[in-house]
Amino acid sequence: MAKERYTRIIGTGSYIPPIIIKNNHFLKNEFYTPGGQKITDKTNEEIIQKFREITNIEERRYVAEDQVTSDIAALAVENACKSAGISKESLEFIIVCHNFGDVVEGNNRIDILPGLANKVKMKLHIKNPKSICHDVVSGCPGWTQGMIIADAYIKSGFMKRGVVVGADVLSRISDPHDRDSMIYADGAGATIVEAIESEEPIGIVSHSSRSDSVQYANLLTFGKSSNPDYKSDELFIKMAGHKLYIYAITTVPGLVKESIEMAGIELNDVKKVFIHQANEKMDEVILAGLFKLYGQKEIPEGIMPMSIRKLGNSSTATVPTLIDIVAKGKMEGQEINEGDYTIFCSVGAGMNINSIVYKW
Repeated sequence: MAKERYTRIIGTGSYIPPIIIKNNHFLKNEFYTPGGQKITDKTNEEIIQKFREITNIEERRYVAEDQVTSDIAALAVENACKSAGISKESLEFIIVCHNFGDVVEGNNRIDILPGLANKVKMKLHIKNPKSICHDVVSGCPGWTQGMIIADAYIKSGFMKRGVVVGADVLSRISDPHDRDSMIYADGAGATIVEAIESEEPIGIVSHSSRSDSVQYANLLTFGKSSNPDYKSDELFIKMAGHKLYIYAITTVPGLVKESIEMAGIELNDVKKVFIHQANEKMDEVILAGLFKLYGQKEIPEGIMPMSIRKLGNSSTATVPTLIDIVAKGKMEGQEINEGDYTIFCSVGAGMNINSIVYKW
């Protein structure tokens, strides 16, 4: 058989911020409904308990006061290069996937001048002028979108090696008067990808994507605080949580099935599903929906590793961070073996969905 070019991961890295924020951090918050009404029929203890039951989030990580997104993205790249055993100067492209650029402590104004990929290159002191910089803004599926772009770079023969980073600092653009603020976290994850010639499919085997914007672009937006008396014109993340949930559980399973079929494999060949960590119950329903499409009720134990309980939702960072944790044997009962087929999947603002079939 003739050899074909594929995109494989040769190293993973992540940066998990130092500040641990437990659920009781929100006990003194004043919560309002999206319509601006103060919530008085439930105590904060009850609100937090319900939140824990739905999402399974017990704590999340926030960056230090002097850190911004490009800082933690650079640290994740450095970690991934070390894991891969390569020089940073050998990177031919740097793709940084994020949503809000650099946001400094005390001012939630977004800074994307220059792009974060350029800032990361500067902070890593990569002098190679042929190491190109590319930002991707695509909601929570940013890292999966970046991996699809990297695959195009490599399969075209244009590039041979690069890095794809997912990084976000959501703690500084979340509304303290919105219950959804308890979901958001900070973090960064990175993957070093490289071209490989192979007779058998390896690395990225297939991918499938969709964007449903006409009806669903307004499910995640920027808007004013839920507190009508908030004394600032700052804007925050605003999420139509229930509508997003319904969209995800009804749409994601079919797209994942499509990517599996494009890879020419069966569902039973898939060993792990690395899915965006936004809501554990939602992810469980999505996984059950996927198996239902194949007429299966029994779901293999441990097929969907979860990091959300301790790390929360760090948007573009959740999937690459989770992959790094499992690939390095840092999650009890979870491992990746050579030859395993895995799914990388994310859904988020746009609404955008990506599903990648990856063979290790």
